Amino acid sequence: MISDEVKNQYLTTIGIECHVQLKTKTKLFAGEENDARGKAPNTVVGHVSFGMPGALPVLNQEAIALSAKAAFALNTIPQKFSKFDRKHYFYPDLPKGYQISQFEEPIILGGHLDILVDGEQKRIGITRAHMEEDAGKSTHPAGRDYSLVDLNRAGTPLLEIVSEPDMHSAAEARAFAKALYLQVKYADVSDADLYHGNMRFDVNVSVSKDHSVLGTRSETKNLNSFKSVEKAVEFEVARQIEVLESGQEVVQETRGWDDAKQSTFSQRTKEDAHDYRYMPEPDVPPIVLSAEYIAKIKAEFPEMPSALRERLSHIGITESQIEVLIEEPTLSHFISELAQSDEKAAKTITNWVTGDVLMLVADGVISWHQVVAAKAQLLQLAGMVLESKLSSTSAKELLTELVQEQTDAEQLAKDRNLLQVSDEGAIEEIVAAVLAENEKAAQEARDGEMKVIGFLVGQVMKNSKGQANPGVAQQIIRKQLGL
Repeated sequence: MISDEVKNQYLTTIGIECHVQLKTKTKLFAGEENDARGKAPNTVVGHVSFGMPGALPVLNQEAIALSAKAAFALNTIPQKFSKFDRKHYFYPDLPKGYQISQFEEPIILGGHLDILVDGEQKRIGITRAHMEEDAGKSTHPAGRDYSLVDLNRAGTPLLEIVSEPDMHSAAEARAFAKALYLQVKYADVSDADLYHGNMRFDVNVSVSKDHSVLGTRSETKNLNSFKSVEKAVEFEVARQIEVLESGQEVVQETRGWDDAKQSTFSQRTKEDAHDYRYMPEPDVPPIVLSAEYIAKIKAEFPEMPSALRERLSHIGITESQIEVLIEEPTLSHFISELAQSDEKAAKTITNWVTGDVLMLVADGVISWHQVVAAKAQLLQLAGMVLESKLSSTSAKELLTELVQEQTDAEQLAKDRNLLQVSDEGAIEEIVAAVLAENEKAAQEARDGEMKVIGFLVGQVMKNSKGQANPGVAQQIIRKQLGL
């Protein structure tokens, strides 16, 4: 175990490469479906995927549009001229023997993302982002002497986003991965489904005692969660420092992540660019974007998380609630829209959707689409709570049916006998009975023990089966006690 004192002598440097699957209907250079989830192996394939002799790629125009949009999400603009190259390597899941990618002139150069770590904002630079086709997938059955190749993913359109080595801690790496995920999701260039590999992070880590010189880096590939990004960095930093402290040298290599063991493991020595023998792709013409095309993409660009956070912060909800809303673009835009017309109702509905409703969605009882569709009913329910016609507890009892059936909130409350009673005459009778049944508590209240008032209100609510308006009940209790 390396001590903190030793760790602090080393400078950690981190860069992240992220492969983002673009949400096109078809593959990057062929007409097969761009969604292999749940499909049998080698069923979403064609002559281009198989690398058949004479098969010619045809560039998907929607992939260009989504990549151009991604440039704005990375706070830059797409390049007017970009082109494809062939990246040569030999592996069973790459039938052509090369991958069509962008090397010399990618569609995105520059850009940045701002992250927040420990209350401090930091800007992480973007080196580049380039389009490329995905390879297939090799699997190695346990205990067998063969491997299997599934080419369903071959040709899937990817945008590889490469950061500058501007991060220096595991927390910063995690924050960057999360920020990138949200930008991509809000720009609507990818489904950003981490579970199904729509975004995969490759993390480059090096340590050096000489802060003016970068150490030898390792690259841990195919991380698919923010937690694994953070833990992989922590493990690599500790491993590399231990290697150096023992007098050995860190090897430049590609490593994998074992989630069960929470550790990285060596896969192969790391190739350099010259090992891939890049050459211009002769079968795909260069991409030339006009100023008008770029302007159109920019004009249609959606609102990003930073602007939504700013707007949501003004309706009086907590930072943690804002982050829950930001996780789901449909939800954050929904609450933001509500707040423009009724901030109090938006705040009340936020309390529901970041609590009870969130759990219902997580359990599959309702969907966010149903929640948004029930906008009128939720506003009606929030209004009833704000007008003290319905208690917060009773309102929560109605949420599931209200969202599923989109029924009238007031009628539903009546049918469930949940409407609060504000009739002072009726409540006065209940209060009188409660004070008579609780003489000791009543006397303590008269003697100045104000905490007892809450107990008495609770007894009134119990006797009224939750229907008495608690505010009115408290006023009448004070009145009858002569306070």
